[in-house]
Amino acid sequence: MLSLAVTTDAETRERITAPLAERGVDVTYVPTAERTIRLDADLGSFDAGFVFPPRVAEGGVASELLGVPWVNGREAVLRSRHKGETLARLRRAGLPVPESVVVSDPVSEADLAAAFERFDPPVVVKPNAATRGIGVAKATDLDSFLGVCDYLDLVHDYQATGDKSFLVQEYLPDARDYRAMLVDGEYVGAVERRLPDDALAAGQWKHNVHRGAEATGVDLGPELRELAEAAATAAEIDWLGVDLLVTDERAVVNETNARPTVDTATKYEGGFYDELAGLIKRTAGTTA
Repeated sequence: MLSLAVTTDAETRERITAPLAERGVDVTYVPTAERTIRLDADLGSFDAGFVFPPRVAEGGVASELLGVPWVNGREAVLRSRHKGETLARLRRAGLPVPESVVVSDPVSEADLAAAFERFDPPVVVKPNAATRGIGVAKATDLDSFLGVCDYLDLVHDYQATGDKSFLVQEYLPDARDYRAMLVDGEYVGAVERRLPDDALAAGQWKHNVHRGAEATGVDLGPELRELAEAAATAAEIDWLGVDLLVTDERAVVNETNARPTVDTATKYEGGFYDELAGLIKRTAGTTA
């Protein structure tokens, strides 16, 4: 039995434990954050890790103590976490992404106004490295946009804030929101994330599951599958969630996630766990 260290105790660990055990992979939770760790601590003996810990600094310490290869190591996680870098990479690879401007604070009000004027409002303002829709705002006019930027300036003015950047993006009204899952660059399933009708009627627009959206398994068509696979290839990340926004006119890659939440197995292709177990075993250097 291959031993796998998992560094987050959330839905993903709960859902993958039994299916992976059936395929010869024993899952163990190894906490790496909100604890003390001696530099001579024994965190256990494992064959591989899944995925590099979410807090990079503490995760680096845990990674050295564990001494394991990771399904998605530090570089892969950071590459996906920084949205501007990901979108620049995908665009350079010729893939469609939302029209975006990366702002590195501090900048002048004139520069902010020029960035806003590139778009037909409203615009979306989002942190460069946050997840779950945290801090994402929609601005319908220049004054509102500059007000959001003022709040970001207050955060970025704190000297210990490492990331002082954010994105300004086009808003795609009525876009359908899909999360495709990729293993070794191959499509293994997808969900559509949609807010309940009453939430939409109340004006909510963020289709994040952690903000009340429902994830429903869907069978993406060939063109969207190919787009998701092309994004995974360009990102060079083995285990990846690719977020697609699809309107009647176009489809774009909105974000990628190198730490994607695993949904219930019924929402993915039949061989999903076989592919995932295979990736873990290859990472560990075995195919047994």
